[in-house]
Amino acid sequence: MCQGLSAPSPPFAALLSFALLFFLLAGGPVSAWRPWPQNGKMNVTDYAFGDSKKYEGSSEFVKLRYHMGPVLTTNITVHTIWYGKWDRNQKKIIREFINSISATNSPHPSVAGWWRTVQLYTDQTGANISKTVRLGEEKNDRFYSHGKSLTRLSIQSVIKSAITAKTRPLPINPRSGLYLLLTADDVYVQDFCTSVCGFHYFTFPSLVGYTLPYAWVGNSAKLCPGQCAYPFAMPAYIPNPKPFKSPNGDVGVDGMISVIGHEMAELASNPLANAWYAGQDPSFPVEIADLCEGIYGTGGGGSYTGQVLDARDGATYNMNGIRRRFLVQWLWSHVLNYCTGPNALDH
Repeated sequence: MCQGLSAPSPPFAALLSFALLFFLLAGGPVSAWRPWPQNGKMNVTDYAFGDSKKYEGSSEFVKLRYHMGPVLTTNITVHTIWYGKWDRNQKKIIREFINSISATNSPHPSVAGWWRTVQLYTDQTGANISKTVRLGEEKNDRFYSHGKSLTRLSIQSVIKSAITAKTRPLPINPRSGLYLLLTADDVYVQDFCTSVCGFHYFTFPSLVGYTLPYAWVGNSAKLCPGQCAYPFAMPAYIPNPKPFKSPNGDVGVDGMISVIGHEMAELASNPLANAWYAGQDPSFPVEIADLCEGIYGTGGGGSYTGQVLDARDGATYNMNGIRRRFLVQWLWSHVLNYCTGPNALDH
C-alpha cells in the first residue's frame, strides 16, 4: 500500500497535519461501525429469525466507486496492540481468526472464502488486494499506559508508544502493515457503545511520525454487549430477546471478531480514505462492510441475521477457521453488486 508515498516538505506537512487534526476533532473522517441498526425503532416483525427477507443490498441504490487511492496489494501484516488485561484464550480466538484469513484448508464455508470478496477490489493498476494476511508482532500494554478512557487522538498516542517502545517496539511498516489496537473490557473509548464498536483510519505524521493504517476494536462484554456483541447479546429494546450462543464461549470476544473483520476489510480497500467507498464525502465514507451491516447469511437485513449455521453444541456461526468457528458479517461485492459471504445459499 501507499507505494511511492514520501514524506512531504515541512510546510505542506504542517498544513496537512492541521487539516487532519481539524477533521478528527470534528468527529471527522473515521469509519465507524456497530453490528446493529443505530436507532431503537425496530419493527417487531423484523425480529423473526425464521423468515428470509432476501434483503442483501441493491445495485440500483448503491453507488460504490473507486477514487484512485491505494489499496493493500502487498502481503498484509497485522501488528496487534493488546491494551489492558487479556487472558490467553481470548488472544487465541482473535489470533486464529486473523490466521484463518489466508488458510487454504479450512472447511467450507471458510474465513478465507469470506476474504475472497475483499480480494476482488483493485487499485488503479489493476492489482488486487492481497490474499495473504498474516500476524505480525504483538505489543502488550497491560498497565493502561494512557489510562482507561481514550479519545480518538489518544488512540494514536497508544500506537506511537507501541512503535517507539524501548523494548520490543512494533515494526514500522507503512506499505503493508495494519495496526490493530484492541482494548480490554474495562476500557472506554470515545463514542464507544453510543455510536461505534470499532473504527479505522490512519495515523498523523505530526502525532506518530508516520502514516500507518490502523483500526481500533473494543471488548464490549462489560460496557455494552447488547450494542456491540449482537447477536450473542441483545439490545434492551428488542422484544422477546433470545441471543445466539457464541461459537467460542466468549460473548465479548466473539462479538469483536465480526467488528475486526469489518474494519480489516475496509482498511484493505480504503486505507487512506481515498479508494473504495460510496457517497460524495470522503470524511464520511460508506465502505464495503458498511453496506452489509447486520447481514450474516442469505436473506439477512433489518434485524434478521440471515440464514446461518448451528453447531452441535447449539452455537451459531457462518464460517470456519483453522480450528474454530466464527460469525462474521458479509461484505459488498462490486462484481455481484450485492452483499455476499461464503455461506451464501443462492450465489
